[in-house]
Amino acid sequence: MPKFAFFVLLVLVSDLVSGATQVLAEQPNVLWIVTDDQRYDSVQEFNRILHDRDHSALGHVESPNVDRLAKMGTTFINTYCQAPGCAPSRASMHYGRYPFRSGVYEFEYHNNTVEHCRPTLPEEMAAIGYQTVQIGKLGVRIKTLNRNGKPVKHPIYQTEISSKFLAKQGLSDRGKDWFFELDGEKLETPLKSVEYFITPDGEFEMTSPQIEVFEKYKGQSKRIDEKYDLLRHYNKKKPGLPGAGIAITGVSSRKAGKTRDGYYASVFGDFLESADQPLQIGSESFTGVDTSKPLFCHIGFDFPHTPVNPPKSFRDRFQQFDYKIPEFDEAELKTMARQMKKQVTSGYSDHLTDEEKQKMTQDYYAFCAYGDSLVGQSVDSFVQYSEKHNQPWMVVYVCGDHGWKLNEHGSISKFSPWDVDCHNPIIVVSSDKQIFPSGKVVTDFTEFVDIAPTILAAGGAELDNEKFQHLDGQNLAKVVSGEAPVRDYVIGECHAVTGPRAYIRTKDYVFSCQTRPDKRRGRNLQWAMEAKYEEIDPALYQTGTDPGEVNNLAFNEDHKQTALVLKDKLLSIVLGDDRVEVDWGSKGGGTEIFRSNNSPDADDKKLDLSN
Repeated sequence: MPKFAFFVLLVLVSDLVSGATQVLAEQPNVLWIVTDDQRYDSVQEFNRILHDRDHSALGHVESPNVDRLAKMGTTFINTYCQAPGCAPSRASMHYGRYPFRSGVYEFEYHNNTVEHCRPTLPEEMAAIGYQTVQIGKLGVRIKTLNRNGKPVKHPIYQTEISSKFLAKQGLSDRGKDWFFELDGEKLETPLKSVEYFITPDGEFEMTSPQIEVFEKYKGQSKRIDEKYDLLRHYNKKKPGLPGAGIAITGVSSRKAGKTRDGYYASVFGDFLESADQPLQIGSESFTGVDTSKPLFCHIGFDFPHTPVNPPKSFRDRFQQFDYKIPEFDEAELKTMARQMKKQVTSGYSDHLTDEEKQKMTQDYYAFCAYGDSLVGQSVDSFVQYSEKHNQPWMVVYVCGDHGWKLNEHGSISKFSPWDVDCHNPIIVVSSDKQIFPSGKVVTDFTEFVDIAPTILAAGGAELDNEKFQHLDGQNLAKVVSGEAPVRDYVIGECHAVTGPRAYIRTKDYVFSCQTRPDKRRGRNLQWAMEAKYEEIDPALYQTGTDPGEVNNLAFNEDHKQTALVLKDKLLSIVLGDDRVEVDWGSKGGGTEIFRSNNSPDADDKKLDLSN
């Protein structure tokens, strides 16, 4: 090779290497934390911002670590989830798409081979140079199809350290799994979704009506439920049998730090300390930190999801607090939408004794306080790692994949369009304070679909590129700077428990209605557009005068015109602006797509209710 050509080649290689290094230096490490079923009022700082008080309207809460994050970064106080159910909400975050655009409306398994599917957030982050790792709960029920067209597992993070894996290793205080053998003997019929608790000595204690048929285990479920003081949700249809149903009160079988969530935080710290070497967790080895790449880390905490069982040290302390339980007037049921009444009936809690309601509320907020300590532990480990390696960093904290009722509307659980189920603030903290200033509060509407574009943009993705045009959200950095258009509303849709129902929320109103006649995908897509007003089961609340969203005004003549404007806007978006439904099948292998796009660009974020 001539010397001149060799010199040019060296210059080109040098430019490429220096460019890659420069890109790496500009790409921040990212930690994305999502909690589970967490009400915003469990965080003191959110109460101060929204209600000018330190604690919840129900009583005492503790959140020193999230409060600290709010002071370190920017709080997006009016963030709303896209679906008040775990799986569809987490899908909207990972895809950056509304449910009506992804085709994921509840807990269905789905696959990535259909034509409208795009890579998830962690897959896109890997494509722009990140090492991706997930610890704890993921909740995205994605699969792919093998050569034979069968749905199989599809990991979306390069390293996944799941809650199920950790529980099987005994690195947890509880778990739930199928059992194909018992005491070393194979079972003719497997035991499905059996709940178990893990003692400090590593003993697995099962509790389920399924094990009661075995002579050795008769009475065990009752003993275990009593041992951990579990109160299982009960009603007329569900009598609350030992080992059956969700536990809304209880105590952990292990001490703080050795619980399911505690191990998420400690394993994350161990991962960060495993630079360029394998990470041994129990019986398996995982890839440690690749220091040649920036990090994208996701921790999916389980707290305060049921079973609500905080460690004893936290539970004991919160039992001193007397909570003001939300009162329920059964007159609310007279005007409540049928679908929302269905959820209330399923999660009904007003029949619980006063003592049971107190314990339920004490344990819930104690669990949140414990989780707050783990959020602080994880963030501190992450920031210390990043600063030790002279790397920029960003933390995205999401307060719950949705909320949780504590006897509001006479119910527990989620799955409804009420504010208590859908209002979930986000905090973004960055080493670059010009982008996300310390202590700043943004009151404009923001949504869970904003998370993906925010993280991608921070990592260097060019969001104007054609490959990212499917994203429904906005880069929160541009919301802060004022470059993003201000939303007049937020929207969501969920089909779990209530059946197909969508909502639209403005500063003054929230309207929701039934979107489909049933859950059969692709049939009668325009049903709600053509049905009578009464048939779509409308609900309208005026949030300024009715902050608890109790009085349904959908049929009030003084508000009928407002309801109709909101209905038309909502349905034109979720049913007509590139709606997708897929017959996924029971195992997620379906690929038949149904579309509706008769009102393109209806989702313009503008809505005028002044007339």
